[in-house]
Amino acid sequence: METVSEAINRLHRAGYLDEYGADRKGLKSHGRGQVFAPETFRVDEIVRFEGDSDPGDESAVFALTSEDGTKGTYTVAFGPLMDPLDAEMVRKLGHA
Repeated sequence: METVSEAINRLHRAGYLDEYGADRKGLKSHGRGQVFAPETFRVDEIVRFEGDSDPGDESAVFALTSEDGTKGTYTVAFGPLMDPLDAEMVRKLGHA
């Protein structure tokens, strides 16, 4: 089974080089500093991880392509520990 870091490394090798984080205005590119509306991304893959013994260890890595073709990843805690801002962004990506 793939780990979070292995999934991110695999996606980086596949060209998903940018990293995104939740911002009040949308998804912020760590590499470019720009904020994009989550609805403008295509979700190419979602890799979910569940903790073996602790549901709090749940997370997800989204492989995203922006309107301009830039590819990146967005990693979130999943389940009861999901940050409300991340929950809003995931919902707007169409995968709540």
